[in-house]
Amino acid sequence: MKEDLKISKKKPSYAISEVLNKYLTDYNRNISLPIFYSDLLRFQGSVVVYDKNDEDTLWIRVFYNEFEREEIDHSLKQVYSKLISDGSEGILKYLNIDAIDYCTFGNSKPFRVKVRNILNDNYTYFYVKKADASRVYGLELEHMLSPYNLNFLVYKDTLIEEHIAGIPGDEFIKNMLPECNASEQSQIAKEFVKFNERCMIRLLGDMRSYNYVIVPTHDFDHVVFKIRAIDFDQQSYEGNLKIYRPQFFKENYKMVELVRDKIQKESVDQYKIEERSIIAKRMISFQDRISALLKCMEVDELSIRKHISQLKKDIYDYTLDVNFKKSKTMGDIVRNALDFVKRNYESVNAR
Repeated sequence: MKEDLKISKKKPSYAISEVLNKYLTDYNRNISLPIFYSDLLRFQGSVVVYDKNDEDTLWIRVFYNEFEREEIDHSLKQVYSKLISDGSEGILKYLNIDAIDYCTFGNSKPFRVKVRNILNDNYTYFYVKKADASRVYGLELEHMLSPYNLNFLVYKDTLIEEHIAGIPGDEFIKNMLPECNASEQSQIAKEFVKFNERCMIRLLGDMRSYNYVIVPTHDFDHVVFKIRAIDFDQQSYEGNLKIYRPQFFKENYKMVELVRDKIQKESVDQYKIEERSIIAKRMISFQDRISALLKCMEVDELSIRKHISQLKKDIYDYTLDVNFKKSKTMGDIVRNALDFVKRNYESVNAR
């Protein structure tokens, strides 16, 4: 279904609380860093970054005065070593900071840092953002409940995120999806069903096509496509349940159309059950860690009262589980959503 869902234009940034900070320390996400997000804001000039088609990417390449650039580059190399390796200084001499870009679009306004190995010219990216509790909870839930591990660090008001490689969803839908054969389109439709279910269960919102990537992997004689979220700003903030279901965004209409054309309803239901089962199994595997995270989430301020009231009503109408009516915080709602999935899985497997 194609809709124009309304999302809060300016979601507030929620500070990292003491309880969340302790959790991040306990699980090695909290580590001293030599540079802050605010340090990178002191750039002296910039130029627009264009893509290969000469279209504005909404990123600008920033420049610093010569007295600061050397120190900033060295600090960013140290950050990369802490994020990717053991934090030792030994690899720094092999690294070069090729570019620092700043995004002027969206809530997080991140810096994207391009790091190159001077020995072989291989390069990668990482992101420096202002730490926001919503984003941190979103990253942790993704790390534990999705098929993908995420690498990130937090230090005071600064968040460092590893780059998630893939083809931006909007670009894939426009330029590559029409070229996929029938078998590939069927597989992509299946992945979208599972991605849609995963986002709804853990309440990750705003998965419009430019907030996820398509990851193609060659496997013997065919290509396997996976879908990965790359933006976690809208973790359990909005009140409308549809915002947590990618199928309702008009930007994803082509994917919804693909599901309708390629997959029968019985298969859609089966793929949803598969995804819920996988999430339930991950919850059991990460039981202590998820419990610790949800305890933090339940006492943290992550949304406004109006959104909490609307969302718990929407989910109750969808599930008829009275536990949602008792929810007082967004953290309560997330716990109840995960418990609902886990209980159903355990009841089926107890038969």
